[in-house]
Amino acid sequence: MDGKMRAVVRDSYGSADGVRMAEIERPTPGEGKVLIQVEAAGLDRGVWHLMTGKPYLLRLVFGLRRPRNPVLGSDLAGRVVGVGPGVTGFVEGDEVFGIGEGSFAEYAVARADKLALKPAGLGFTEAAVLGISGLTALQAVRDAGRIQAGQKVLITGASGGVGSFAVQLAKAFGAEVTGTASTAKLALVQRLGADHVIDYTRDDFADGTQYDLIIDLAGNPSISRLRRALTKTGTAVIAGGEGGGAIAGGIDRQLRAQLLSPFIGQRLTGLLSQEKAADLEVLRELVEAGKVTPSIDSVVPLEKVQQALCDLEAGLISGKLAVTVS
Repeated sequence: MDGKMRAVVRDSYGSADGVRMAEIERPTPGEGKVLIQVEAAGLDRGVWHLMTGKPYLLRLVFGLRRPRNPVLGSDLAGRVVGVGPGVTGFVEGDEVFGIGEGSFAEYAVARADKLALKPAGLGFTEAAVLGISGLTALQAVRDAGRIQAGQKVLITGASGGVGSFAVQLAKAFGAEVTGTASTAKLALVQRLGADHVIDYTRDDFADGTQYDLIIDLAGNPSISRLRRALTKTGTAVIAGGEGGGAIAGGIDRQLRAQLLSPFIGQRLTGLLSQEKAADLEVLRELVEAGKVTPSIDSVVPLEKVQQALCDLEAGLISGKLAVTVS
């Protein structure tokens, strides 16, 4: 399938000022890939990192001097309109969600092993924000956190893109969940199913209850502060947090925690999320079972992505934002 398409692109790393709408060549699916007509895409802090190229370690994967793919966006939902050689799991017309290569466009290519069929009854807009944040939350709670039913779990940044899924997943696994958020977002965290909420603008999560598991997604709390909030044998999964320097971001804090972990009773670990279809299938099943519902801050058309990125830089957007494409 040849032709042109509309897309949101940037030619170099930098601020949202360098982002623009363009008409570019429609991609073609190679070995093991499919071509998707994008209905909606997801926008969150991860897109900002790929736009700016910070932390700089990201450039080892996405392009050292300039982005290899000029089209922004990863999360997507849409319809399969072409399949490349070696693809057996999808056919034209399938409605899918997952992770693509430049999803802020009318068409995007995606690896077949980073896609799953869209959950029954879920719209494209909701499905579009499920992939990256949902996978990160699932792997933080289930795999790195080794969650058990009945545990007391604390989730920092509970109203964010990953946090909103982590709250629901922890509840689905049978935990007693406390979430931290700003005053304006406390009601949202409660609606997501949290048993308790902490307003981080007024209260310190390390001043009271101790938790069996902490999923740390925001604020860059010190390792000592996390340890104060853990039981003697508790686990802290450091999976997020902005800042930490332009080169490594928050990775240095994860590394320091993991170096300390063997010498103490508590288990401190990081998270390197993996984009795999098997876990997308788990998310699909949880959505269809009514245990997980994507939480969207707002929805914008493709033409408004640059302004949305400016708002994100200014701190005006929290959680997941959906981009409608067609």
